[in-house]
Amino acid sequence: MTHRLRGPVRIVGTGLLGTSIGLGLAARGVEVQLADASPTAMRLAADYGAGRPAEPGDAPELIVVAVPPDVTAQVVAAELAAFPEAVVTDVASVKAVPLQELRAMGADVSRYLGSHPMAGRERSGALAGSGDLFVGRPWVIAGHDGISYARGSLVDDLILDLGAVPIESSPEDHDRAVAIVSHVPQLVSSLMAARLADAPDEALRLAGGGVRDVTRVAASDPALWIQILGANAPAVVEQLRALQGDLAAVVDALDDVDASGSRRAIADALAAGNEGVGRLPGKHGTHARYVPVQIRVDDRPGQLARLLADIGDAEVNLEDVRLDHAEGAQFGVAEITVLPEAVRPLHDALEERGWQVVA
Repeated sequence: MTHRLRGPVRIVGTGLLGTSIGLGLAARGVEVQLADASPTAMRLAADYGAGRPAEPGDAPELIVVAVPPDVTAQVVAAELAAFPEAVVTDVASVKAVPLQELRAMGADVSRYLGSHPMAGRERSGALAGSGDLFVGRPWVIAGHDGISYARGSLVDDLILDLGAVPIESSPEDHDRAVAIVSHVPQLVSSLMAARLADAPDEALRLAGGGVRDVTRVAASDPALWIQILGANAPAVVEQLRALQGDLAAVVDALDDVDASGSRRAIADALAAGNEGVGRLPGKHGTHARYVPVQIRVDDRPGQLARLLADIGDAEVNLEDVRLDHAEGAQFGVAEITVLPEAVRPLHDALEERGWQVVA
């Protein structure tokens, strides 16, 4: 299998991201050397095929630091000092603070280029690793003036080898961007999920796709997120204050819904949400609007696979798919998202094949 990196590549930190990077590179024939403060974690990642344990005398071409944000700068500095010929990147979700700390320590930032793959899972650790985790996902390269293009190209090669899409940004622009698309959504999800902790069982039995969508990422690791939010606090606070104002306006309108302008304020908030979600890029970076089609799927082996095969036979390109179950039901509802012009052909094709289109 061809690859751009010659290697070897040293990965420091064998959690979800480090293991996934190792699995992806190893599958492409790149030599991967693994290091971790926990020998058990390192050996587990090696057992899963993410690379081999690092050894004295190793001379990596590229080093990927995949450790918690609060120790990223210290580990990067140590790797720069230990391997004076290697280029070092990190995959922490905050970029400005590590660069500032490295400069303050006098580290050789001419061989350092921070990056951040916009990919992850609610689960952590080597067991959750996947070599395909980054395929098609944005991967930010947080450039700075201290590194040459030739050295930085190794990070480009890493990203392309793993099937991700490189996106150039400054560290400061990156941190402002992830505050609104990642860090604040995490907080909103967690705060909403917290409302469920004391909810009566009768209410939870009614839970459908809406509440599951909003709370999906609330299962993330609190210890990791404390570090992320603390490192990016100014950008997160800016977004939270704006959200606080929007929420207060809606609360005031609902508190006296018959007052003049209250319904207009609520409608404007909902319409602004429509506008915002419409700006989210779909496949290939497009901003096309999609329509959900819901199909009943019996809870029997092979039914979802048959549905997807029938959609393919109908020559309809699906944009997304999810499956919801109601408590106690012996069937689920698959929501297939397609372009508006595909709705009628898909509806007709599925009904011809015996599927019940719910909506």
